[in-house]
Amino acid sequence: MKLRIGSRGSQLALWQAHHIAGLLRAEGHNVAIEIIKTTGDRLQEVTFAQVGSKGMFTKEIEEALAEGRVDLAVHSLKDLPTELPEPFALAATPKRVDPRDVFVSVKYARLADLPRGARVGTSSQRRRAQLKALRPDIEAVEFRGNVDTRLRKLAEGQVDAILLAAAGLDRLEKTEWVRERLEPKDFCSAAGQGSLGIETRKDDAATIAAVAFLDDAATRFAVTAERAALAALGGGCQVPIGIHCRAGVEEAVDDGEGLWDEIFAVVAAPETGSAVRIFHRAPRGDSDAEALGRLAAQMLIEAGAGPLLEAAGRVSR
Repeated sequence: MKLRIGSRGSQLALWQAHHIAGLLRAEGHNVAIEIIKTTGDRLQEVTFAQVGSKGMFTKEIEEALAEGRVDLAVHSLKDLPTELPEPFALAATPKRVDPRDVFVSVKYARLADLPRGARVGTSSQRRRAQLKALRPDIEAVEFRGNVDTRLRKLAEGQVDAILLAAAGLDRLEKTEWVRERLEPKDFCSAAGQGSLGIETRKDDAATIAAVAFLDDAATRFAVTAERAALAALGGGCQVPIGIHCRAGVEEAVDDGEGLWDEIFAVVAAPETGSAVRIFHRAPRGDSDAEALGRLAAQMLIEAGAGPLLEAAGRVSR
């Protein structure tokens, strides 16, 4: 089958597209990649807060998909809205890689080692908020650009450190830059982080069937829970909400080994660092993914996250 993949032109986006293309070719498909420039790629000097982030990295790709110029799109799942527009489907979620955020610095080995008044680059409200909660003495600096651009700015000394997704550095084989991988219980990652999302037209049964083998059940469960929680809170990828689910965690219990589904979540204020955190675990099979996500959202609201969400310009529901 001939398949055309729509992708952004960044180094990381192309790595992801070529990775999926390779897996599809191994199944006997003829695969081509079409590079599509998105709004987010054109507005590199504008902050997300100024223009909003909904569809910044997906709109033009989805237009090409709707028009039939491409058959599927490969996204970083955290860039996809929690509710896809009507013509589209999330056809596959390949096996997730490291979902954590990483601390990257030339001089310092850990986030805790940064001196007072240090400057940390990030374009993420979620990272900015959690950074403020952990280290209120540190200045967060708006940092846009692809991975190489951010690493270059760091090497030039524009900031003392940057915060990035582990997945991007791992995929691009730039792990020598990683100083510390931040655990979700302390620094919660974005919904869908570390995961790819394969988007197709909802009525394209042939393409959906062709990519079905890429779907990983544990990843699908985890990201479905995360995205359900984010949707219930009314959030997008630039709202200061972190959500991370682990599906099928093995742990000893009184009567032997048990499997658990775990979810961490945080809502924090970028300006003050005020934060509300929750953690919940349930025996594997006791809840479906969407129910687990909605429960996490409810727990955050009951713990007092509502005012923080309202301060971020969102209304929880």
